[in-house]
Amino acid sequence: MLKYFRHSLVSKLIVLVGLTLLISISMWAYFNIQSQKTKIMGNIIAGTNRLSATIKLGTHYAMMLNSRDDIDQIINNIAKLKEIENIRIYNKSGQIKFSNRISEKDEITNIKAEACDICHHSEPPLTTLELSERTRIFSSPQGYRMLGIIEPICNEPGCSTDSCHVHPEGKNILGALDVVVSLEDTDKDIFAIEKEMITLALCVFFITSAIIFIFVMKFVNGPIQKLIEGTRRIAGGDCSSKVKIYQNDEMGQLADAVNQMGQKIGEKQDELNAQRDEYQRLFELVPCLITVQDRNFKLLKYNRDFAVSFNPEPGDFCFHAYKGRKTKCEVCPVEKTFADGKSHYSEEVGLNKEGDVRHWIVTTSPIKNPEGEIVAAMELCLDITARKLLEERLEKSEKKYHAIFNNIPNPVFVLDIKTLNILNCNESVTSIYGYDKSRIINTPFLDLFPEPDRPSLAEEIRRSSCINQTRQIRSDESPIYVNIRISPSEYGDQKVYLITTSDITKRLETEQQLIQAGKMATLGEMASGIAHELNQPLSVIKTASSFILKKLNRNEKIDAQILSTMLTKADSNVDRASKIINHMRQFARKSDMELEKVQVNDILKNAFEIFSQQLKLREIEVVWDLQENLPFIKADPSRLEQVFINLLLNARDAIEALNQQSQVLRQSLSHVNTVSSTVSKDKKILLTTYFNQKSVNIEVRDTGAGIPKHLLNKIFEPFFTTKDVGKGTGLGLSISYGIIRECGGDIRAKSEPGGGACFIIELPVA
Repeated sequence: MLKYFRHSLVSKLIVLVGLTLLISISMWAYFNIQSQKTKIMGNIIAGTNRLSATIKLGTHYAMMLNSRDDIDQIINNIAKLKEIENIRIYNKSGQIKFSNRISEKDEITNIKAEACDICHHSEPPLTTLELSERTRIFSSPQGYRMLGIIEPICNEPGCSTDSCHVHPEGKNILGALDVVVSLEDTDKDIFAIEKEMITLALCVFFITSAIIFIFVMKFVNGPIQKLIEGTRRIAGGDCSSKVKIYQNDEMGQLADAVNQMGQKIGEKQDELNAQRDEYQRLFELVPCLITVQDRNFKLLKYNRDFAVSFNPEPGDFCFHAYKGRKTKCEVCPVEKTFADGKSHYSEEVGLNKEGDVRHWIVTTSPIKNPEGEIVAAMELCLDITARKLLEERLEKSEKKYHAIFNNIPNPVFVLDIKTLNILNCNESVTSIYGYDKSRIINTPFLDLFPEPDRPSLAEEIRRSSCINQTRQIRSDESPIYVNIRISPSEYGDQKVYLITTSDITKRLETEQQLIQAGKMATLGEMASGIAHELNQPLSVIKTASSFILKKLNRNEKIDAQILSTMLTKADSNVDRASKIINHMRQFARKSDMELEKVQVNDILKNAFEIFSQQLKLREIEVVWDLQENLPFIKADPSRLEQVFINLLLNARDAIEALNQQSQVLRQSLSHVNTVSSTVSKDKKILLTTYFNQKSVNIEVRDTGAGIPKHLLNKIFEPFFTTKDVGKGTGLGLSISYGIIRECGGDIRAKSEPGGGACFIIELPVA
């Protein structure tokens, strides 16, 4: 029972609450009884004091008359009351002068007796006392208590002056009235009150204890037992059962918490079981060999791959299963793990059960018990046979690609992505640039460019994938023109730029010659127009000079104003002829490709100037639709003018060809009256420029026969022409296409049946 009490929360709670309740009720009963007793005794003392005062007042008159019989009669009448035991009147000397008991009259009491000692316990005797000091409680011979109150009888003026019995004025106290009452009934009442109070306290205690006991057993002990039972079921693995407590208090909340805990534990247990099964499956199905070995290298456990690969016997050893050895390997990572408790690594070679050579990466780790002692070692072997074969192939491939890298005919550079220093290059660098490979490595790649171009080229290398037709310097300071291809790559463990350069110096020279040849061919085609352009100013000069010679031959005076006018006309036409010749000379001059900021409208007008007269001769109307204030573009003015002249020539020839076809058709159908409207067409060239977001567009449209749709993709190919044999070289559009592309732009053609051809050029804004 003691053990149960020590381990029972409910018992401790009931006993603790019971003791607390018992002590509380006992204290309440005790203080309540004391209060009642004090209150009753106070009432008795007050009543007795009033009685004593009444007796004193009742005998006052008889004392003034010195009527002893009246005093005796008053005392005896009052003493007949049940509660009064004794009434005495003492004189100053302690003699009983009056008493309800006749036997006590005239007895002299000891001044130190109980009744007298109240005043005479000190010298001189006290004359003034409080009620509590004049009160005494003592026991009667019959055993019950009695209450006595001494009331002093004071000397009054009437007593000292009366003629019947004179008392000196100096005496303050003449005697004392002693009234003794019985407390037998009072004690019985107090005892009854005590018994009732104790009974009430016990009833309250037992009823309250019973209520608390029932409450605790029903609402605490019962739920606690259910909670204990439920938690034991959860501890036993039964997480699905619920603790059923239908209370909305803390016990109900605790039951809900236990149920939730059980549910969570069940979920976690399911997860742990799933993880355990998953880890077991992983252990069995992981694509590598796993073994667990003891200190003697005996196989304690292994996964399925190991069993399939080596088919070990029960109780087999690692070295025997792997390599068929009878003793452990000379270098054993498992042995090192047992020695220092750390993981170790090695590469091993062995034979599988089919006898094939296999390579493994071996990693070991210790398995410790709860005390931290190494009880086993896990060995994980990853088959790297395929990787070994790949490494061998990679080594061969590296040798092959290293040979290819060094023997590529184009120079290849590997540049540091931050500094643009040359980290590596191939052998072609020596043949193209003239630098020895060992000398150029670790030098800036920008040193291969002219110094003024280096800052802009550094930025362009970082943001572009290609740089076309840029100039570099060989070791002998001679220039070289190259196309550069840039691609980010990795070299070892760092990011690099892989730079490939193509020497286009000879190609550019050939293109320059081809462009120059195209210019010459264009000049040849424009020869008649140029002759007519020059013929006009020469005719004016001839007319003026002939007029002046005639006047001189006839010795006729020439009017000064006429002479001035004639010479001014001759001078202006000389300037005009000179301008035409200079324009032709500049156009025919061989020039390098140099891009500069130019205005498209100005170049288009210059091209038209050299070409305008022959268009007039052929009655071809030029319609201008130029947008003003176009942004600048970057181009070579001379070459861009060549493009516009080629397009104007093609437009002229297309219109002329259609016109000749119309004449032939008109002649062959001359007997038909309705032909004129169908075979005639306006002879126009429309020149349009406009700004389109980021580019400047130029359109050259003609009213010729147009280009068949199946030929639109071929017209920019070299030596392809739609003109008759002997009337075109097929280089004009090809050269024009190359020039536009070099300027960073694009050129395309479109045509609709019977709607003429339209060439559209797009050039990026500078």
